[in-house]
Amino acid sequence: MNKLFPVNEHIVERGLRVAVGLALVGLAATGTVGAWGYVGVVPVLTGLVGSCPLYTLLGFSTCPVKSQKAS
Repeated sequence: MNKLFPVNEHIVERGLRVAVGLALVGLAATGTVGAWGYVGVVPVLTGLVGSCPLYTLLGFSTCPVKSQKAS
């Protein structure tokens, strides 16, 4: 499953995605913005999972690289 959904988002980015996504969904639910605001579900889900399919497709990652210790 790690190959399908590799963690490729930094923890700060994940938090921002969830916050922005929830704000969009909230605005759409209250009628402040149109139905397009429900697109905020996408950043909420990718933020919670920690994997962005577009990042995976492009081979991009904002997750910090783990250093390997020399033995």
